Amino acid sequence: MNKVEIFIQVNEDIEELETVKKVLESALQKEKLENTSFNVIIVDNNYIHELNKTYRNIDRETDVITFALEDEDTIINPSEERVLGDIYISIDKAKEQAKEYNHSLLRELSFLAVHGFYHLLGYDHQTKEEESIMFQKQEEVLESYGIRREN
Repeated sequence: MNKVEIFIQVNEDIEELETVKKVLESALQKEKLENTSFNVIIVDNNYIHELNKTYRNIDRETDVITFALEDEDTIINPSEERVLGDIYISIDKAKEQAKEYNHSLLRELSFLAVHGFYHLLGYDHQTKEEESIMFQKQEEVLESYGIRREN
């Protein structure tokens, strides 16, 4: 059984997160993953800025940071739970970007969460080819859940 946990470390009610969780559960199904878990942690700009500075040596806030617990050398025993890691999302950046891109907070949070999910699975966007593969997967998940740019 898969498990997606969402933790909110800001003092606000974010109703979109119920749907975001369902979108992530559909991404797990799309990737045919079973007995897999990961966390999504909603934070503010100050918190994600500190994470970015401490772990990436980048002295500014960002929208999403992932901490994967697996790497290419990790051997996965299918009978045990697969714990992918954590996805940190800045709610402040998500709101700012939703406004900037003229779409809903649901669309932005879903995009950032799915983007983080694929990073946890080892996908990246350092080259045009990697970016194309990763972004196609992201859009397929979002599209299949009816979350489009105009939402």
